[in-house]
Amino acid sequence: MHIVLGLLTTLVTILFLLDRLGVDIGWLNPFHWRRRRSWARQYHGDPIYSVEDPLHIASLLVLGIARLDGDLTAEQKNKVLELFSTTFSMSDKEASELLASATYLLAAPQLVADQLRQLAKRSKDKLSREQAESMLKMMNDFGATSDRGLTGAQREYVDAIRTLFAQKPAASDSPWN
Repeated sequence: MHIVLGLLTTLVTILFLLDRLGVDIGWLNPFHWRRRRSWARQYHGDPIYSVEDPLHIASLLVLGIARLDGDLTAEQKNKVLELFSTTFSMSDKEASELLASATYLLAAPQLVADQLRQLAKRSKDKLSREQAESMLKMMNDFGATSDRGLTGAQREYVDAIRTLFAQKPAASDSPWN
């Protein structure tokens, strides 16, 4: 037993001296390693996947329908702002801030389709049935007001969102509150 105590004392002394000399020994702590790894994954990950609020998720998915064909035109931007302010019951300033944040998160045009697909899968449980129906209605309203209607990629996107959110149970509260 005295040999084991001697070995443990030697090990603790060496670790203490290494720490005092400035050598990082944090890698020995598995809990610290897990926290550091989790933070690194969150820090280096795509910020679109950390969105939790149903309002922001819906705004990203609605704006995504416009971004599937490329950059937003002024007409599309005005229509999205109008949809945000009427559906979400917010002021014009709040709607423009929501549009700006959603546009920032969907900044890489070559990744929009993949980002939206992953976001929809991850956020399936965060939106109630009424919120999903309201979001789909906004998508259809956006397509109805454009001069050429929904393109093939946009129609596929709306159908995929509709099938993904189709089996949601009804919630008792109103959407977007």
